Amino acid sequence: MECPAMSDPKIRTMEDFASASGISRPTISKYFNDPSSVRQSTRVKIEQALEQFEYRPNVYAINQNRRQTKNIGIVVPYLADPFFAEIARTIEAQVIQAGYRPVLLGSHGDPEQEIENLDNLRLIKPAGVLLAPLGRASDPARLDAFCRDVPTVLFDANVDGIGAAFVGSDNNQSIGLIVEYLCRTGQPPAFFEMKTPANPNALKRRTAYLNAMKRLGHAPVLVQASGGGWDFEAIGFREGSRVLTDRKLPTNTVLCSNDRLAIGLLSAAYQMGIRVGIEEGCTLRVAGHDDHPFSRYTSPTLTTVSQNYVAIAERSAETLFKLINDESPPTAREITLFEGNLVMRASA
Repeated sequence: MECPAMSDPKIRTMEDFASASGISRPTISKYFNDPSSVRQSTRVKIEQALEQFEYRPNVYAINQNRRQTKNIGIVVPYLADPFFAEIARTIEAQVIQAGYRPVLLGSHGDPEQEIENLDNLRLIKPAGVLLAPLGRASDPARLDAFCRDVPTVLFDANVDGIGAAFVGSDNNQSIGLIVEYLCRTGQPPAFFEMKTPANPNALKRRTAYLNAMKRLGHAPVLVQASGGGWDFEAIGFREGSRVLTDRKLPTNTVLCSNDRLAIGLLSAAYQMGIRVGIEEGCTLRVAGHDDHPFSRYTSPTLTTVSQNYVAIAERSAETLFKLINDESPPTAREITLFEGNLVMRASA
C-alpha cells in the first residue's frame, strides 16, 4: 500500500507523519530529540520518509515536549514606564489564566541587559517568550538567534524578520487620525520628536505625520529634540523650553511623538506662563500619542490617541500559545496591527 503523497494536507503533524511512514510516534519523537538514540536502520527509514513527504516538524513543539516547562518570559524595555507596566500586567494576566507561569523582566533601555534577560530565560527553559524589544538599539543578530531556539512573539516594537509574529499598533492609522483632527479644529500641527529615537515606532510615526500632512495639503514642520535614552519627560521639558523660548514655531499646535514628550512640553509651557488648551486665552495646543496612564491627569488633560492595550496583550499571548502547542510550523511571520482611537481632552 502506497503512502499518501507529499501534497496530502493530512501530512501536517508528527502523528500524521507517523501514520503515513509506518513508524511509531514515540520512535519518531525520540529521533527528533536525538537521532543517535534510535537504531541505524530506523534512522535511515525515518530520514527516507522525511525526504519523501518533505515533512518538517515544528522545532518549537519538539523543544516544548522535551522541556515540559510552564514558564513564559515577558520582556519589556522599561518596567518603570507605566505604559509598559500596564501592558505587561495585562499580558501577565493572560499568561496566568492559560495555566503558565509568567517571568517578567525589564531591559532598562540597555541592549546588553536585553540580551542578558534572554540568556537568563534560557536557563529556566521557557515554553515561550513575549518580547517588547528596544528596537533600533537592539542587537538583531542575537535576538534572531534566541528567537530561532525559543518560540517568541514580539509586541509593541517590531524588528523586521525576527520572531514568529509581531503584534502592535497601526501607527499610520493613528497618527493620520490625530493629524486630521488637529487640522480640522485649528492650525496644522508641528511634530515634536526625538532626533534619534530608539524605538522604531517613533520613525513610523514621523513618516505617518509627513504622509498625513501631505495628504491634507499642509507643509510639515519637524521639531527635533536632542538627547537620547528613556527619560522622555526631561527631554520634552528641556527641548520644549528651548523651542518655546525661541518662538520660531510657525503654528500654535504641537503633536508630540509620544505622551511622555508631551508631558514634558506641558510642564515647560506652564513654567513659562503659556496657557495650553482650547479655552479662551490659550495660545498653544498640545497633543500626544499612546494614551499613557498619566495623560488623563496632566493639566490640562492631554489629547492623544489610545493604543488598544487589551487587544495587543490578548493577541500576543494567544499567538504564542498557538505557536507552543501547534505542531504545524508557521508558514510566514504574522504581523497584526490594531487601530488607535482618538481621545479628545482639554489640551487640543
